[in-house]
Amino acid sequence: MRIVSFGFQTWGRKTLQALIDSEHEVVLAVTHPAAESAYKAIWNDSVEELATEHGIPVHLTERADAETIDLVKRARPDVIVVNSWYTWMPAELYDMPPHGTLNLHDSLLPKFTGFSPVLWALISGAEEFGLTVHRMDEQLDTGDILVQKRLPIPPGATGTELVLAGMELIPGAVHEALAALENGTAVWTPQDKAERTYFHKRSDRDSRIDWSLDATESERFVRALSAPYPRAYSYYRGERIEILEAVVSEARYGGTAGRVIVQEGGGAVVCGADPHRGGNHALVIKRVRSATGTEYDGAEFFARGGYLTDFPA
Repeated sequence: MRIVSFGFQTWGRKTLQALIDSEHEVVLAVTHPAAESAYKAIWNDSVEELATEHGIPVHLTERADAETIDLVKRARPDVIVVNSWYTWMPAELYDMPPHGTLNLHDSLLPKFTGFSPVLWALISGAEEFGLTVHRMDEQLDTGDILVQKRLPIPPGATGTELVLAGMELIPGAVHEALAALENGTAVWTPQDKAERTYFHKRSDRDSRIDWSLDATESERFVRALSAPYPRAYSYYRGERIEILEAVVSEARYGGTAGRVIVQEGGGAVVCGADPHRGGNHALVIKRVRSATGTEYDGAEFFARGGYLTDFPA
């Protein structure tokens, strides 16, 4: 089959590599220009570079404009394959090939449609995540499912570990989907849209710890925002600090949410949800990074006690 690839960042590159490794012909690679925004710069392996290495024509564009549609039309694809494409695609484009357009989304649709699904899955306490290959339609991540791969979310896993594990699902999912199309064995499963959950793009505000959450949720939040992602943060004595490592306390504590009250296991205990009842576990901060970039042991850094706050105070 003749394939046109739409993709960006490491997800797009790994998808293009899977297409190159298949028995099919990649006739055009469409990708975005390099970006400097915080999240787009994290997993930024180049689709353009890989396509050029393999002699595949490349089209750089921010959006699927008239020129893009014309180039795809002249490439005569049997199917378009998309992964990590940031802008809207019109029906004129995604319905163009005989087999339509396949989109890869790193969640178990219909759950976690939208953006940063792996991080949101971990933050939300999901027990599993995965990769879905579905047919593109007029809404975001809502088309019929062709292939779905699942992985458990292990205890203690970081967001980065899950993202990397999810990327390893791409080659198998791509090859399975293409074989089904070529062999005429594709089975399309409609999504139950009543089960759909949508998550917005992450921004700086979304990395701030909410001290009203219980310790289990806060500990998961810190793990989800592992390097190279923007780390979980709060304010202490007017300074923005990053929380790099934390665990749930063994003892139960009471007081005021955000109050640093004692040390446990080499870390500083911070009260969380419903603290006035004194029946909940707390977050034990083991390692922090100051605004100057210096890392500290939690017990040492918070030796003066005080409060962690939502804003400088």
